[in-house]
Amino acid sequence: MNTALQGWGIWLALAGACIGTYLCRAIGVVLSAKINQESEIFRWISAITYAMVAALTVRMIILPLGLLATVPMYLRIGLCLLSFAVMISSPQRRLVPALLIGTLSLMTYGLLA
Repeated sequence: MNTALQGWGIWLALAGACIGTYLCRAIGVVLSAKINQESEIFRWISAITYAMVAALTVRMIILPLGLLATVPMYLRIGLCLLSFAVMISSPQRRLVPALLIGTLSLMTYGLLA
């Protein structure tokens, strides 16, 4: 191990990373009061964010890496459809039950396979 990262060096690096992270977050909190959420730029950023999350989710289902790649494609898509059905079945509080159904179903498959 590098001698610079032994002893106090690791703790100083961790403290520096924490200070940098929380400083940026604090600046974001201060500036967030001045952002108009109904502006066109904010709506555009939200649309891009949702598109990226959707694309990464689809990529994870269709082309998984690691342990998820051992689950057959039909089962991954079937569990997604089941979770989606749970999500659209009730008008309120639908995200958590859908996530629980998908997660617990995959865990059950992993334990039984």
